[in-house]
Amino acid sequence: MSAAPGTAPRASAAQVPPAQPAGPGGPNPHAPAQAQAGPPPAGGQPGTPGGPAPVPPAQPAGHVPRQPAPHAAAPHAHPPHTAPDPQAQARLARAAEAAQARQAAGRQTPAPAPAPATPAPAAPGPAAEAPAHPQAPAHLRAHDAAGHAPAAQAPSPYPQGPATPDSRPVVDKDLAAAGRKPRRGEPLATRALRAVRRTVSSSAAREVAETTRTAETLQQPVTTGRQIAVTSIRGGAGKSTVAALLGLTYAHYRQDPVLLVEADPALGSLPLRLGAETLRWTTGDVAGIVEPQMSLLDVTGYLVQLPDNAWLLPGSQGRIGAMLDTRAYERVMVALRRYFGVTVVDCETLPAEVARVALSAAQARVLTTPATLEGIASTHAVLQWMQGLPRHIIAGTVVVLTELVPHTGLDLDEATRKLAATGASVQVLPYDRHLAAGGPIRTELLAHPTRQAATRLAAEVFQLSQKRH
Repeated sequence: MSAAPGTAPRASAAQVPPAQPAGPGGPNPHAPAQAQAGPPPAGGQPGTPGGPAPVPPAQPAGHVPRQPAPHAAAPHAHPPHTAPDPQAQARLARAAEAAQARQAAGRQTPAPAPAPATPAPAAPGPAAEAPAHPQAPAHLRAHDAAGHAPAAQAPSPYPQGPATPDSRPVVDKDLAAAGRKPRRGEPLATRALRAVRRTVSSSAAREVAETTRTAETLQQPVTTGRQIAVTSIRGGAGKSTVAALLGLTYAHYRQDPVLLVEADPALGSLPLRLGAETLRWTTGDVAGIVEPQMSLLDVTGYLVQLPDNAWLLPGSQGRIGAMLDTRAYERVMVALRRYFGVTVVDCETLPAEVARVALSAAQARVLTTPATLEGIASTHAVLQWMQGLPRHIIAGTVVVLTELVPHTGLDLDEATRKLAATGASVQVLPYDRHLAAGGPIRTELLAHPTRQAATRLAAEVFQLSQKRH
């Protein structure tokens, strides 16, 4: 009987819905569960009018019949007069056998999922999966969870030097409290008498002319950094004091940076004389850090800044037992030479190995000695030894006689003549109350003769360094 126009045909109980095509992975799970296995029973073909309705297969206890997928189209009934396709019956039989096998196993087969594509990166958050490498650092775990190998970190452009040392004071606070207020280098009466003499005489003009010539010498440009080594043959000869005066004088007159290096790690006093308050990096530390590609800004980060564009590289932090070998010294001096116009080195006392290396590598040398008979005799013996070295060694050496007391009891003119006969230059640093106190040097408190002597010494040493390239 045909359906009325505009209405869908009504399916009878004997009608069987058409089978869905099997997927690539096996029978379609959306196939209806009413399919019957085996050939149709006698009494009629299924789906024909008057034939008995197909009997569904037995279901296990507690089984819930599968519902067709919500997106599946409603099945259409065959016309009553149409015979079923044998191939469709075979497919229905196979689907029914597969459904019975799944039901006997007591489970339902889920719908097949499509083949997974390339996994997407996991979203950050507390619910992220555990990393593939539990020992990986925290900043690399996100890459491991996403299945990517962690990228190697780029190497640092500079070598990994020693660990950053702690900053230490130059002088303990309790000890610094024992120091008194610094005095001027000469008494008030002496300063007043000098002022009167300058007023009534013409010495002021000569002094100004001499100061101008000295300043012109100290301000001469250099093609490469000049290195000046200061040493002595015994302690207490004013070696660090002379080195500090030279460095402060060059920093005052010159425009390029000036470096003071303490190559005497055995409790040297150069940082104290220069007024440094704390120390951190030493010459031995910087030897393992400095590299040719560093800029001046990188280098000065390891130095102690002083007034007038001067910098200090200490030899130790005031600890007994600090060492400095020749290899470290040479590495530091070669690397830092190009950054500073003048470098003043406070060396160990002779005949230490670093002191000998510094004297031979420097363009000029300063040998300090106390203005005493003992100091004169010892220095004369050293100068005779230096006469056996290449000629430029003693020709580029200046001997400084330091007056440690107001009245030395020594004929300085005769001592100067005797020492100059060896081929070295000789200068005298007069007694100064400010220097004798042993504290930080303040140039405005120095006596007038001391300032003049320090300026002349700096100019002569600088001229000698310019003669040796």
